[in-house]
Amino acid sequence: MVEYIPENHDRPDKKREELTGKVLRLRDLVTYSDGTVASRMIINRKPGSITLFSFDENEGLSEHTAPFDAVVTILDGECEVWVAGQTSLMKEGETIIFPANVPHALSAITRFKMSLTMIRE
Repeated sequence: MVEYIPENHDRPDKKREELTGKVLRLRDLVTYSDGTVASRMIINRKPGSITLFSFDENEGLSEHTAPFDAVVTILDGECEVWVAGQTSLMKEGETIIFPANVPHALSAITRFKMSLTMIRE
């Protein structure tokens, strides 16, 4: 399991700038890596961020809280999520909202990719 620590800064990134104004397929912007979790931040501003993740089978994010609401959309594969002790199975195309300051975690059932949108303000 990996512990996710949200970034709280606003820094320019040339690779992110190259994505603007183009039609994108989010699941193609992050690749799978054997035995690990990979991520790619595509937006990072003071009001919020969008980060794409890929998880190898049996990888996940350990239980944690965040001071902001977060929206997770599954882009590929399947995972299990826990929010305040409630367990749900999620698959491609499904979305869940993790409320601010509420414990949550997730674990890959199969390899899966997700988009994480953090709203800070």
